[in-house]
Amino acid sequence: MSQRMTIGCACGHTRLEVEGPPILVSECLCDSCRAAAARLARLPNARPVLTSYGATPSAEYRKDRIRFVSGAETLREFRLAPDAGSRRVVATCCNTPVFLEMKGAHWLSLYSHLWLENARPKATLRTMTGDLPDASALPADIPNLKTHTVSFYLKLLGAWIAMGFRNPKITTAGTVDA
Repeated sequence: MSQRMTIGCACGHTRLEVEGPPILVSECLCDSCRAAAARLARLPNARPVLTSYGATPSAEYRKDRIRFVSGAETLREFRLAPDAGSRRVVATCCNTPVFLEMKGAHWLSLYSHLWLENARPKATLRTMTGDLPDASALPADIPNLKTHTVSFYLKLLGAWIAMGFRNPKITTAGTVDA
């Protein structure tokens, strides 16, 4: 029997069910994630994404292991630029950032704040610390990696193989300006 958990936005309207463990759990410090999180935090009543040291924590899940239970009609995408290869998706019922999707990816990076704090998946690494002007202030509790590693990409490849090289599409009901 596979483990299922329901997670959701701050107001509870938009809910997702995730099945099984994530592919990996990380904190990203790339320029793009930090810039997008700062802009999304300016939405009315938005739930902040960044940690106190500027990381974006997320759990990477196969798309075929995520199901929207309610509130899918509130999902709107945000892109840093019109031609950006990644999009962040927000539940506009309460302006909660829900996930990051890379163009062509078979996984979603679900923002960690969707879980109740006591059930939140713990990050096992920080990545893209090379984008920071000074990474010396980061906590030393988990590896602080300058870039994505081969191991990182192998985990994602393994998940894609397990999915039969499928890439389910996630639709939104429009865009949000931030």
